[in-house]
Amino acid sequence: MRLNDLRDNTGARKERMRVGRGIGSGKGKTAGRGVKGAKSRSGYSVKGFEGGQMPIHMRLPKRGFTMLFGKEYGVVNLGRLQKAIDAGKLDPKGALDEDALVAAGVARKEKDGLRLLAKGTLTAKLTLTVAGASKAAVEAVEKAGGTVTLTGPASKASA
Repeated sequence: MRLNDLRDNTGARKERMRVGRGIGSGKGKTAGRGVKGAKSRSGYSVKGFEGGQMPIHMRLPKRGFTMLFGKEYGVVNLGRLQKAIDAGKLDPKGALDEDALVAAGVARKEKDGLRLLAKGTLTAKLTLTVAGASKAAVEAVEKAGGTVTLTGPASKASA
C-alpha cells in the first residue's frame, strides 16, 4: 500500500447540496424552504421567539442566588495530603502553607485560599496553615499529632 492508494471509506464524505440552481436539480426555485414567511427569508434565526407571546424562558421562575462578594476556596482533602507525603512530594517535617501545597501539586489553585476537608485518612504529623478547615479535618490532623492554623480568606488587595 502506498500513500496514493489511500481513499476515504465509501460514504465517509458527502457532498453538500447546492440549492437554488435550477428546477432540474430538485432544489431549485425556493431551495426547499417552502413559500413566504420568516423561515423562507435569509437571516431568520430568532431562537425562542414565540410570535410576540412572552417566551417560556422569561415566564418560568428563576432559582438561586450568586453572592457578588462570596469567597471561592480551593479544596484539599486529607487523603490527598497523605498520598503526596507517601510519594515524597511533600515534606511532613516543615510547616506547610497554601503556596507549598500548590507547588507540590496537591491543590490546583489557591483561589481565595485553601480549605482542608476530612476525606481520606492522615497518618503523618503535619503543621498546616490554611484559610479554612472543617471540624472533622482539624480533629483528624490533631489526632495524628499535627496542628492546623486558620488564616481566614485571603484578601484580593494583599495578593
